[in-house]
Parts: sequence; C-alpha cells; structure tokens
Amino acid sequence: MTATAPPTPSDETSTATNGADAGTLSTPDAPATGQAWTMAETAPDQETEIIASEGIRDGIASQSKAAGSVVDTLDAWALSIGDMRVSLFDILLVIGVIALVITGAMLAIRLCKNLLGRVTRFDSTQRLLAEKLSTMAVWGLAFFIGIDLLGIDLTALAFFGGAFGLAIGFGLQKTFGNLISGILLLMDKSIKPGDVISVTDQAGNESFGQIRKIGIRAISVITRDQTEYLIPNENLMINQVVNWSYSSRDVRVKAPVGVSYGSDMKLVEKLLYQAVDETDRILSAPRPRVNIMGFGDNSVDFEIRFWIQDPEEGLANIRSDVYKRVWELFDENDVEIPFPQRDLHLRSSKQMDRLIEVMSAKNSV
Repeated sequence: MTATAPPTPSDETSTATNGADAGTLSTPDAPATGQAWTMAETAPDQETEIIASEGIRDGIASQSKAAGSVVDTLDAWALSIGDMRVSLFDILLVIGVIALVITGAMLAIRLCKNLLGRVTRFDSTQRLLAEKLSTMAVWGLAFFIGIDLLGIDLTALAFFGGAFGLAIGFGLQKTFGNLISGILLLMDKSIKPGDVISVTDQAGNESFGQIRKIGIRAISVITRDQTEYLIPNENLMINQVVNWSYSSRDVRVKAPVGVSYGSDMKLVEKLLYQAVDETDRILSAPRPRVNIMGFGDNSVDFEIRFWIQDPEEGLANIRSDVYKRVWELFDENDVEIPFPQRDLHLRSSKQMDRLIEVMSAKNSV
C-alpha cells in the first residue's frame, strides 16, 4: 500500500488550469474572450492552386448540379507534371478568358476610333496618333485584366522580368524601334497618310508613291503601277526621304526640248508656252517658264518648267502629254527637232587606196 500525499492548493490550481486548457483545445467552437479565431481552424492548404478555376468551378457547381457534374468530368481529365496539375477545364477556362479579353479589347478599340472620329479639332495625323496610343493602352489594360481573371499572381512573374527585358532588348529591338519611330513620325507630322514620297527599289529605280497607311511596324506606299511597298518606320527616321507634299502639294516638273539652230527662237518659245497652256493638270499659277539652258552640239536646248498639284497622279504622264502637244505644234509650224549628225573623215593610206580601187572595180563590173 502506497501512501499518497494529498494535493496541495497549488497542485489543484495547476490541474484546473490544465483542464481548462484541455477543454479549450477540445472545444474549437468556444474561442477565448477577445480572440477572433481559434487554434482549431485549418490553415490554408499550401498545395492550393492560385488560379481562378477553383472558384469558378465551385460557383458553377453551386448554381447547377448538371453543369457541376460536367465541370467535374472536365476537371477529372488532368495532366500532372510534378506538383503542377493542369486539367481540361483549366485549359478551356484559359482559352475562354483569352477569347473574351481579345473580343472586349477589339470592341473597345473600335469604340475609341468612333469617338475619336467625332472630334473635329483633330486633323488626320493627330487622329491617327490618338488611335495608335489608345490602341496600345487598351491592349495593355486587356493584358492585366486577363491576368487578374485567371488569378495569376504578378509577383510570381517577377522572376521572369529580367529574361523578358533581355528578350525586348535583343529579339524585339527592331519591333520596338519601328513602333517608336512610327509614333515620332506622327508626332512631328513629317510623314502622314496621303503624302507623296520618292521610293527607290533594290535595283535603284526611283518611283513615286502615296502613303496609304502608317502601321505599327511599317508604312504602306502605293506607286502608280499599283505596287505596294512596306517600308519599316525606322528606315524613314535614319534615311533621307523626299516628301513631295510635306509643306505644299505643288510640284514643279521639268521637260527639256531641243530645236535646230535654224529655228526661230521667239516662235519656239511661243509654241512651248502654248503647249503648256493647252495641257490639263498644269497650274496657271505659279506661271510656267521656258528657259534656254544652253547651246548643245546639235541643238539649242530649251527647258519647260511647270507646276502641278497632284503628284500622286504621276509625273511621267504629264510630261508625256506636254511632249505630244509640243510635237504637234512643231509639226504645224515647221520647227525642226534635230538629231545627232556626225561627219566621218578618213585619212589616206596605201591600204585605203588599194581598198578603194578594189571596190571601184567591183562597182564598175
């Protein structure tokens, strides 16, 4: 028989305290006074996916049991790679969110263009610049909205910031360079839709074209033969460009004409002025000009200078029309257009004399 000492008051107090603590732990529904949560509440699961598919799945299941069963079936078809699990429902959800965001962005861009088209204070260049900036803003906003709808934490993408910056610096350098160049061209209004510029192909042949569109990457230029050139915006910033309609649409065209030395110079000048006045598309102001440019080997060289206001309609055709009228007037007034003539002088020699004798003998026979 073992004697047991009676409990002391301090032991009773300790036992009561332990009992109270045990009671607290065993009854999770009785939090202590002033305590907002208890130890019995489950902590968030560390393996829970940070994506909006779980909340959407639960929401669909709560609204309809049939839809919930379909969602569960789609979610059951999954591929697990390590700790990552991707189900068919997740893939369809991502595709749906992307399609929704792209559709909304396109509608917003169209709405912005309609609103900007009603602004009468903007000219064509300012309106185009505003459309480009609003398009960039809408697509940037759409990107962040899509990230938020998918439940992707942007802090998780911070690791890829450096790699993304390198990709922009190396892989997308030309793309961003053309984008910035296009915005600068629209801001300083040096090149705008409708302008007529000189275009040189790879063979070095120069032709004239009208700017149809200024895009994000390149401008579209259409020539008279309906050939469309796509010129990167950056090339227009670093290379010399001839803009025929930058400050004025008036363009001066030159047409050289040669007449023989025996012609009446006053009559020739009168006929050249008449030819210009009777040709369409030529402006009466500034006044056309006929100049004598020099005395050539075979002709007196004149040059007709006249102005047109529609260079996009072509320069060669208007010069051809003037030449046709000049030819008709010269033919009516017996003005001669010379052609090159050469006098051949042969030095005498024994071989040459022998050749002449042989040829003369053959002709006499």
